[in-house]
Amino acid sequence: MLWITWNLAPAATGCAALVFALLLAVPLARAAWWLPRTLDDALPAEPMPAHWMGRRIFLSAAALLALACAWRFGPTGAALAAIVFVSVLLVLAWIDAETGFLPDRLTLPLLWLGLLVNMDETFAPLAYAVMGAAGGYLAFWCVNEVFRVMTGREALGRGDFKLLAALGAWLGWAALPRVVFAAAVLGLAVALVRRMVGRLAPGEAFGFGPFLAAAGIAALLGA
Repeated sequence: MLWITWNLAPAATGCAALVFALLLAVPLARAAWWLPRTLDDALPAEPMPAHWMGRRIFLSAAALLALACAWRFGPTGAALAAIVFVSVLLVLAWIDAETGFLPDRLTLPLLWLGLLVNMDETFAPLAYAVMGAAGGYLAFWCVNEVFRVMTGREALGRGDFKLLAALGAWLGWAALPRVVFAAAVLGLAVALVRRMVGRLAPGEAFGFGPFLAAAGIAALLGA
């Protein structure tokens, strides 16, 4: 049903996509501030300039990606579902980059929504979506457990497990290897650049969520 085409001109489709993205982005931008503070009350009580910069980047990226979804999927319910997907991934990337958290209040609804969207095989067959959700979580859990046994340290946060599970629910299990590979390559490239400019100390941890989110968005729009 999400692939039923509505009778909208391209300009009207773009405007509708922008309005829908704005209706999502405004509350998500607010959530980007208060959700991490429900998890850690030691976070700053007042927004720093970097937070306002992140807000502007988020709103601009959400609008641009909404247009990309409208162009990719046309005037369909699938386009609206894709806008929800990319908007939530964008705000998760922002939160993780700023605070190191991937809140369950966003990752878990994204996971369940992906399964519901794929009941009609919108982006992946439902069986692939279920396998993707389970396999995504278990894959990162296994990697983390092996790393923990070998080093005594955590390789990934639990939020990363749930985010990959959500990506699997939307994209299906077959997309996960290329998503993880793209995220790892992008993360490594950013880490190398940060090391070169002296902004990343040896052994310093940084969030993997933004790279997973970017790879997930690319996978959906490039599918």
